[in-house]
Formats: sequence, structure tokens, C-alpha cells
Amino acid sequence: MLGEIVGVYGVRGWIRVVSETEPLENILRYSPWLVDGVTRAVAEGRRHGKGLVARLVGCEDRDQAAELVGKTIAVTRDRLPAPRPDEFYWADLEGLAVETTNGVPLGHVSHLFATGANDVLVVKGERERLLPFVWGDVVKDVDFAGNVIRVDWDPDF
Repeated sequence: MLGEIVGVYGVRGWIRVVSETEPLENILRYSPWLVDGVTRAVAEGRRHGKGLVARLVGCEDRDQAAELVGKTIAVTRDRLPAPRPDEFYWADLEGLAVETTNGVPLGHVSHLFATGANDVLVVKGERERLLPFVWGDVVKDVDFAGNVIRVDWDPDF
């Protein structure tokens, strides 16, 4: 998910958008969007205050825009740039097994979330753990072939 439609803007079919991209405006570059699975081209968009507003092709009035409120915005994978070797899309990490560098299984990545300092892996196993995604210090290896993330983490913590 790249964002969500959170409201309407004006009477000519514009929508308010919350973007999960950095910077916020990048979401506008990924047209067409999948709005709850339906392909919708972005006609125009811009920053507005602390957020974004956009108009989708075929969305011409406030009533049509209102029907989109609450819907998620995604794109097909081929629309995204390839991550650098030291970068990962969160969706690719979800579901991977997590084990310590000594081979002790901790569980699987349920999801991730961002904090002001770093991203956090939510690992669910015999209990839930929150592991900071700090490359080199905590996260030692992401092995997609083996479907495992190796971490320097005390299994008792």
C-alpha cells in the first residue's frame, strides 16, 4: 500500500491523499494507481498544506470523489523502482522467518512500522517481539533464497 484516500477536496472531483512514500509527492509519479484493486490514472495532483490532493481520470465531481474515501492506493510491483542492495520493501520482509545469528528461531515477520529513529520488525513466534531494523547492528542478513532474516538478538529479550 502506498497510501489512502482520506477525504474530498473541493467540488471538481479532487481527493485528499495520505502518502506513505518519501517524499510525499512520489506517490503521484506511480500512476496508474490501484484504488482498492481498480486501475485509476492520476490526472493531476499536488502538495496541499501538509498533505496531498489529486484528481483521478473519470472523477469529475464531489460525489464521485466521496465514493473513493477510505480506499487504499497501491501500484503493481513493476511500477516501483528496484531497491538498492541495502534497501528492502517492507512487503518483501513480511512472512520471512527470523532467527538469531546462532540459529535460534524467533518467529516470522508479521509486519513493520516506522518510528522516528528506525523501522521496527514485529516478529511473532512463541511471543511477539519488536526488533529495531538497524542494518549491521541488529539485522545481520536478509536471505530471500532461504526466506530468513538473521539478527543479533538475545532470544530471552
